Amino acid sequence: MKLPSLTRRPRRVSRAVLAPLFAALVLAGCATAPAIDPAALPVAPPAGFKEGDGRWTTAAPAEAQPRGAWWKAFADPALDELVERAGQANNSIQVAAARLAQARALVRAADANRAPQVGLGAGASRGTEAGAGPAATTLLSAGASLSYEVDLVGRLRATSDAASLDARAREALLQSTRLLVQADVAQAYLVLRAVDEERALVRKTVVAYRDTLKLTERRYQAGDVAELDVARVLTQVAATESEALALDRRRAELEHALAVLVGAAASDFQLPMAGWATALPVIPAGVPGTVLARRPDVSAAQSSMLAAQLRVGVAQAAWFPDLTLTATGGHASTELGDLFQWSARAWGVGALLSLPLFDGGRREAGVQNARAELDAALAGYREQVLVAFRDVEDQLSALRLLAEQSEAQSRAVASAARATVLSDSRYRNGLVSQLDLLDAQRSELANRRQALQVRSAQYQATVGLVRALGGGWDIADAQRAPAGVVGAAQARAAGG
Repeated sequence: MKLPSLTRRPRRVSRAVLAPLFAALVLAGCATAPAIDPAALPVAPPAGFKEGDGRWTTAAPAEAQPRGAWWKAFADPALDELVERAGQANNSIQVAAARLAQARALVRAADANRAPQVGLGAGASRGTEAGAGPAATTLLSAGASLSYEVDLVGRLRATSDAASLDARAREALLQSTRLLVQADVAQAYLVLRAVDEERALVRKTVVAYRDTLKLTERRYQAGDVAELDVARVLTQVAATESEALALDRRRAELEHALAVLVGAAASDFQLPMAGWATALPVIPAGVPGTVLARRPDVSAAQSSMLAAQLRVGVAQAAWFPDLTLTATGGHASTELGDLFQWSARAWGVGALLSLPLFDGGRREAGVQNARAELDAALAGYREQVLVAFRDVEDQLSALRLLAEQSEAQSRAVASAARATVLSDSRYRNGLVSQLDLLDAQRSELANRRQALQVRSAQYQATVGLVRALGGGWDIADAQRAPAGVVGAAQARAAGG
């Protein structure tokens, strides 16, 4: 018994060897992935976004384009440093990068199945042979082997293409994770700065209340006011100090969240308090709504759908024959010294055509499973496109309404501040009660805090719009995008 091996191909192959190949080609025909009904794909993008006043339009896919350092538009060095740290040490990004490496390895494995398989081997066996008597013999062998599976119906090619699409989806998900982390860092940092500003406002108000308390105590000692007035001011001071402590707790939580995002231990991470000098960038009108062009999650959903489409064809290919060609060559001998003699040479070629006839419905179940996966991927793709449009519309409407709200709130702050000044003057002159002054101070504090919260919401909506657009808002980059994502998906789906 010899080890199959290979040294060279024979010059001629008999008709008996070629006949199974021709029969397989006749039987197999062409098994391709099914075309997707264009009506099942996402609806065509609208001419413009509802919240854009006709100046925001959709654009073509550009998921491979760089997103740019969009956070630098906020002109905050501390934010720049945090985003850079997160890009290097964030664990979610590292997990997504590892998943991408895994997907690329699977692509290489799928490609390897389409290439010839070559091996070297050597072996030794001892035993008896039928008809040769009871005496045991030793057989030594050494040689090479080659096998190659003929891709009759494109099954191996479809498997490789599906793996490539999976890798493309993983690459898009890595981009999505990076964008998500960048947005999370920016939003957490901006909320923290808003809390810093609010803390400063509340503590300043506490100081003002204490001054009012001192004045009220002096007037109480002079007999001008009752003890009830002192109790009221004491209550206001304590309540405002409690609010300041709540903001301290909120800041600590935000600082800990930032630590996780930048890959640092919360115990070792500290962000000093600073003034809120971050610029509020304005995304210019006329920037294309690149929700389908730059959003990596939409690109990933599309790639997953196309990969599922190809796997339906792979499952259908199980109904057709498999053809494997083999060639062996080497030497075999019962004596080690004669192993590499010319007379010990041996070779062979073969072709194996296999076709299961009955499998209890396994192949049909595989096709049904692949079709169900395609239906799920198609529905997921449609959902992702709809969510993308919703995200852009949400942030556009939020920015528009927040701008109007900020203007109205500014007027409220100015009026409340004027009311406090007038109430304080009239209270010191004994013209109004202490309750009137406290009401005016409370109203001013509430309106100033509300103005800070509206300003913070504007920053959050700006970052949210960047995320919804899939990154930066460079008009030139967006206009260089190729054909639309929905149109491209329709073309590839229809073409199988």
